[in-house]
Amino acid sequence: MSSRIAVVPGSFDPPTLGHLDVIRRAAALYDQLHVLVVHNPGKEAMLPIAQRQTLLEQSIAEGGVEGDVIVAAWSMGLLVDYATDVGAGVLVKGIRSQVDVAYETPMAIVNRHLAHVETVFLLPDPAHALVSSSLVRQVASLGGDVSPFVPPAVARFLDTGARDI
Repeated sequence: MSSRIAVVPGSFDPPTLGHLDVIRRAAALYDQLHVLVVHNPGKEAMLPIAQRQTLLEQSIAEGGVEGDVIVAAWSMGLLVDYATDVGAGVLVKGIRSQVDVAYETPMAIVNRHLAHVETVFLLPDPAHALVSSSLVRQVASLGGDVSPFVPPAVARFLDTGARDI
Protein backbone atom coordinates (compact mmCIF):
# COMPACT_ATOMS: atom_id res chain seq x y z
CA MET A 1 0.00 0.00 0.00
CA SER A 2 1.38 3.41 -0.94
CA SER A 3 1.82 6.20 1.56
CA ARG A 4 -0.77 8.95 1.57
CA ILE A 5 0.96 12.31 1.78
CA ALA A 6 -0.77 15.68 1.96
CA VAL A 7 0.28 19.33 2.22
CA VAL A 8 -1.46 22.03 4.27
CA PRO A 9 -0.20 25.31 2.81
CA GLY A 10 -0.75 28.75 4.24
CA SER A 11 0.84 32.02 5.16
CA PHE A 12 0.17 31.32 8.89
CA ASP A 13 0.84 34.95 9.77
CA PRO A 14 0.39 34.25 12.66
CA PRO A 15 -0.81 30.67 13.19
CA THR A 16 -4.31 30.55 14.71
CA LEU A 17 -6.34 27.94 16.57
CA GLY A 18 -8.26 27.47 13.31
CA HIS A 19 -5.03 26.56 11.54
CA LEU A 20 -4.12 24.15 14.32
CA ASP A 21 -7.58 22.54 14.11
CA VAL A 22 -7.19 21.93 10.35
CA ILE A 23 -3.66 20.58 10.87
CA ARG A 24 -4.78 18.23 13.66
CA ARG A 25 -7.65 16.83 11.60
CA ALA A 26 -5.59 16.52 8.41
CA ALA A 27 -2.80 14.72 10.29
CA ALA A 28 -5.37 12.09 11.31
CA LEU A 29 -6.40 11.56 7.68
CA TYR A 30 -2.98 11.15 6.04
CA ASP A 31 0.13 9.06 6.66
CA GLN A 32 2.35 12.11 6.39
CA LEU A 33 1.40 15.77 6.52
CA HIS A 34 3.55 18.66 5.37
CA VAL A 35 2.54 21.99 6.90
CA LEU A 36 3.97 24.47 4.46
CA VAL A 37 4.56 28.13 5.27
CA VAL A 38 4.38 29.95 1.97
CA HIS A 39 5.11 33.50 0.92
CA ASN A 40 1.96 35.21 -0.31
CA PRO A 41 2.98 38.12 -2.55
CA GLY A 42 -0.51 39.59 -2.13
CA LYS A 43 -0.09 40.08 1.63
CA GLU A 44 2.31 42.14 3.69
CA ALA A 45 3.65 39.79 6.35
CA MET A 46 3.75 40.67 10.04
CA LEU A 47 6.21 37.87 10.89
CA PRO A 48 9.16 36.54 8.90
CA ILE A 49 8.66 33.07 7.40
CA ALA A 50 11.24 31.50 9.74
CA GLN A 51 9.37 32.83 12.79
CA ARG A 52 6.05 31.50 11.48
CA GLN A 53 7.67 28.12 10.91
CA THR A 54 9.05 28.05 14.49
CA LEU A 55 5.68 29.08 15.95
CA LEU A 56 3.93 26.33 13.97
CA GLU A 57 6.43 23.72 15.15
CA GLN A 58 5.90 24.78 18.78
CA SER A 59 2.11 24.94 18.38
CA ILE A 60 1.95 21.49 16.79
CA ALA A 61 4.20 19.99 19.49
CA GLU A 62 2.13 21.53 22.29
CA GLY A 63 -1.27 21.19 20.59
CA GLY A 64 -1.90 17.47 20.66
CA VAL A 65 -1.31 16.95 16.95
CA GLU A 66 -0.53 13.29 16.36
CA GLY A 67 1.08 11.74 13.34
CA ASP A 68 3.98 12.31 10.99
CA VAL A 69 3.91 16.10 10.60
CA ILE A 70 6.68 18.06 8.89
CA VAL A 71 6.76 21.86 9.01
CA ALA A 72 8.59 23.46 6.10
CA ALA A 73 8.78 26.76 4.23
CA TRP A 74 8.45 27.42 0.52
CA SER A 75 8.91 30.71 -1.26
CA MET A 76 9.97 29.77 -4.76
CA GLY A 77 7.98 28.18 -7.52
CA LEU A 78 4.51 26.75 -7.57
CA LEU A 79 2.91 25.10 -4.57
CA VAL A 80 2.29 21.97 -6.67
CA ASP A 81 6.05 21.78 -7.33
CA TYR A 82 6.60 21.31 -3.59
CA ALA A 83 3.75 18.80 -3.43
CA THR A 84 5.15 16.67 -6.23
CA ASP A 85 8.70 16.97 -4.82
CA VAL A 86 7.55 15.34 -1.55
CA GLY A 87 5.19 12.86 -3.22
CA ALA A 88 1.98 14.51 -2.04
CA GLY A 89 -1.17 13.99 -4.08
CA VAL A 90 -3.39 16.22 -1.96
CA LEU A 91 -3.51 19.81 -0.76
CA VAL A 92 -5.66 20.41 2.32
CA LYS A 93 -7.26 23.82 2.73
CA GLY A 94 -9.43 25.13 5.55
CA ILE A 95 -12.58 26.83 4.30
CA ARG A 96 -14.40 29.30 6.56
CA SER A 97 -16.92 30.85 4.19
CA GLN A 98 -18.24 31.13 0.65
CA VAL A 99 -15.59 33.77 0.05
CA ASP A 100 -12.89 31.15 0.76
CA VAL A 101 -14.63 28.68 -1.57
CA ALA A 102 -14.76 31.24 -4.37
CA TYR A 103 -11.07 32.09 -3.87
CA GLU A 104 -9.79 28.50 -3.51
CA THR A 105 -11.82 26.72 -6.22
CA PRO A 106 -10.02 28.15 -9.28
CA MET A 107 -6.65 27.40 -7.66
CA ALA A 108 -7.75 23.83 -6.93
CA ILE A 109 -8.76 23.31 -10.54
CA VAL A 110 -5.48 24.75 -11.87
CA ASN A 111 -3.41 22.67 -9.41
CA ARG A 112 -5.20 19.51 -10.53
CA HIS A 113 -4.57 20.44 -14.15
CA LEU A 114 -0.89 21.32 -13.63
CA ALA A 115 0.20 18.40 -11.46
CA HIS A 116 -2.74 16.04 -10.85
CA VAL A 117 -2.79 17.22 -7.24
CA GLU A 118 -6.25 17.19 -5.69
CA THR A 119 -7.48 19.73 -3.14
CA VAL A 120 -9.52 18.70 -0.11
CA PHE A 121 -11.47 21.38 1.74
CA LEU A 122 -11.98 21.00 5.49
CA LEU A 123 -14.69 22.99 7.20
CA PRO A 124 -13.71 24.69 10.44
CA ASP A 125 -14.69 23.84 13.95
CA PRO A 126 -17.48 26.39 14.59
CA ALA A 127 -15.44 27.82 17.48
CA HIS A 128 -12.82 29.00 14.97
CA ALA A 129 -14.95 29.75 11.92
CA LEU A 130 -14.71 33.53 12.16
CA VAL A 131 -11.06 33.84 13.17
CA SER A 132 -8.47 34.77 10.56
CA SER A 133 -4.81 35.73 10.78
CA SER A 134 -5.79 39.18 9.50
CA LEU A 135 -8.18 39.64 12.42
CA VAL A 136 -5.55 38.44 14.89
CA ARG A 137 -2.98 40.86 13.42
CA GLN A 138 -5.43 43.74 13.74
CA VAL A 139 -6.35 42.94 17.35
CA ALA A 140 -2.69 42.43 18.30
CA SER A 141 -1.61 45.68 16.62
CA LEU A 142 -4.13 47.57 18.75
CA GLY A 143 -2.95 45.94 21.98
CA GLY A 144 -5.85 43.50 22.33
CA ASP A 145 -5.72 40.04 23.86
CA VAL A 146 -5.38 37.47 21.07
CA SER A 147 -4.97 34.46 23.38
CA PRO A 148 -8.51 33.14 22.68
CA PHE A 149 -7.65 32.91 18.97
CA VAL A 150 -4.08 31.58 18.81
CA PRO A 151 -2.16 28.60 20.18
CA PRO A 152 -0.36 29.23 23.48
CA ALA A 153 3.07 29.36 21.77
CA VAL A 154 1.86 32.21 19.55
CA ALA A 155 0.22 34.04 22.47
CA ARG A 156 3.45 33.77 24.48
CA PHE A 157 5.48 35.08 21.56
CA LEU A 158 3.16 38.03 20.97
CA ASP A 159 2.87 38.80 24.70
CA THR A 160 6.63 38.93 25.28
CA GLY A 161 6.95 41.82 22.90
CA ALA A 162 9.46 39.76 20.95
CA ARG A 163 8.00 41.33 17.85
CA ASP A 164 6.90 44.93 17.57
CA ILE A 165 3.65 44.65 15.65
